[in-house]
Amino acid sequence: MHQINSVVVLLVSCSFLLANGQLNYYYYYSSCPNLPMIVQYGVWAAMKNDTRIAASLLRLHFHDCFVNGCDASILLDDTKTFKGEQNAGPNSNSVRGFEVIDNIKADVERACPLTVSCVDILTLAAREAVVLSGGPSWLVALGRRDGLTANLKAANTNLPTPFEPLANITAKFAAVGLDLKDVVVLSGAHTIGLAQCFTFKHRLYNFKGTGQPDPNLDSSLASNLKASCPNVDKSNTNLNSLDVVTTYKFDNAYYKNLVNNAGLLESDQTLMSDPQTASMVKSYSMDPYLFNMDFAASMVKLGNIGVITGQDGEIRKKCGKVNR
Repeated sequence: MHQINSVVVLLVSCSFLLANGQLNYYYYYSSCPNLPMIVQYGVWAAMKNDTRIAASLLRLHFHDCFVNGCDASILLDDTKTFKGEQNAGPNSNSVRGFEVIDNIKADVERACPLTVSCVDILTLAAREAVVLSGGPSWLVALGRRDGLTANLKAANTNLPTPFEPLANITAKFAAVGLDLKDVVVLSGAHTIGLAQCFTFKHRLYNFKGTGQPDPNLDSSLASNLKASCPNVDKSNTNLNSLDVVTTYKFDNAYYKNLVNNAGLLESDQTLMSDPQTASMVKSYSMDPYLFNMDFAASMVKLGNIGVITGQDGEIRKKCGKVNR
């Protein structure tokens, strides 16, 4: 199943793992030995049916970890008495892939009942989504436990948006322990996937009240985008490629696009507005191996934000609701 152009395996020091509680590479070695294969197959099968799902799973993992840490809180469904994160502004009618995680969880439960957390499944699925899209691989330490609640307010305020300046985005990354390099590297996830017109339409028609397109947007790209995103509300949910060159292939074309003023989102193109981030963008645009290495390292950092281990939290039987 793995037709991989370049695989980068990142080794993480023991000291890093110890600093994150009880996570380790062999956590399910005896209790659920087929876990990696089950997750890999589940993601592969989903991608066969939906070419967008790789980007969606990666984004689902990102949006989970930025709110109260990686605890699968984003997977919790709303009830009459509980409001989760799925209908927060950055998530509503946007994040997707829940059914893929649910299906994988069901397969895992059949093999290893009440053993593997939903958050570990989501973390592994994000890696497989990248690998199966042609990107790098990395070792994932396991042993995360699922959270018992969600945080709607934090989901509305902590997640970076496509409309923010670089300083705001950097501050939100810093708040969860990620640095400026991580901002540039993890933004490279936009090498795959699609975005709705409303996330960038302001760049096409009346950028910052000028009545003109964003001057930092390639004019040819702007013209093409206007065709699919006419200046009417009903076009807001139309989809466009984040990377028009290789929409479903995980590569470094995203950075080449930024160098050519062809970043779709304002939050992407703003990486060229700062000398330090622009320098990193140019390096990744010229060196795909460097991007793969650094992306793997940043994904490890992302997957270890605020994890719950030991006897805290729980192992959910179903990812959409807590056990009790």
